Amino acid sequence: MKFWKKALLTVAALTLGTSAGISSIHAASSAVNSELKNKGELTIGLEGTYSPYSYRKNNKLTGFEVDLGKAVAKKMGLKAKFVPTKWDSLVAGLGSGKYDVVMNNITQTPERAKQYNFSTPYIKSRFALIVPADSKIKSLKDIKGKKVVAGTGTNNADIAKKFGAKLVPNGDFASAVGIIKQGRADAEINSREAWYAYSKKNSTKGLKMIDVSSEQKPAKISALFNKKDTAIQSSYNKALKELQQDGTVKKLSEKYFGADITE
Repeated sequence: MKFWKKALLTVAALTLGTSAGISSIHAASSAVNSELKNKGELTIGLEGTYSPYSYRKNNKLTGFEVDLGKAVAKKMGLKAKFVPTKWDSLVAGLGSGKYDVVMNNITQTPERAKQYNFSTPYIKSRFALIVPADSKIKSLKDIKGKKVVAGTGTNNADIAKKFGAKLVPNGDFASAVGIIKQGRADAEINSREAWYAYSKKNSTKGLKMIDVSSEQKPAKISALFNKKDTAIQSSYNKALKELQQDGTVKKLSEKYFGADITE
């Protein structure tokens, strides 16, 4: 009798253990499915041209936010579907229902918060100036009246305007660097992370990066949702929290940036 009791307890423990393992991947609720563009799919808007966040390698979409999007969707009990869209119409596409969420190095701003909801931040992006190696520019205070490259509608462009620079619109990091090298602009405002990622595969000879964290607080990078989609947002945040706690987000950061950019 004692033997069978012990055996039954062992089976119960194994069953509970298996259930606990399965519970880490949640089945999407009816509330989540009712808000999704397509039932069973988390449709994610991104550029797909902004390495290392999202880009194509051997014609396959990859990158930090691509892998993170897949991991979050899986935790939510969904399949990730990506919709590459140009930056100029990316956020508007969310409002028109083209996708459920935007994951594209999106900075939390008061203006965006009026129309959309944010996820818990998954990156702390530190601002940087990219200038010629012999430039006299040492800080953001020095860019007043200077030609500065930054993407239209980005937080980088907002900072350029804030410090009195003449904006040269360009959101592609590589071509923006080319503009600096050619002497068509005095500086570029972007993130320290983008510089590190670019430096891995490209020569930065004749250029230097200036970390301006002391002048401008790091930006909180989050996923973006429509305000009506509160069930999707809540489920996404729950999944993201688990991925942060188990070290997945940090590992993806180190894979694509060579450093932990989550803090």
